[in-house]
Amino acid sequence: MTDLATLQGLGLSLPSPAEIALSIVFGLVGWVAWRRGRKTGRPITQWTGVALMVYPYLVSGAGWLLGVGLVLCAALWFDRL
Repeated sequence: MTDLATLQGLGLSLPSPAEIALSIVFGLVGWVAWRRGRKTGRPITQWTGVALMVYPYLVSGAGWLLGVGLVLCAALWFDRL
């Protein structure tokens, strides 16, 4: 039995290329937001950045990754105003 078949037997699957790309993009945006929030003393920006870095580990599916990421990025945008 191969490793992939073993993982699929346990109910696990590999992420798609879209999921990997979205995780990297939103993780980088979160890292920048966290650093900027820490530097400027804006806790909402800082914690939204943490959320952007952590949520890809909790959400599966490219649609959910994109939806949650856009909502968190909108929160960053409105915090800036």
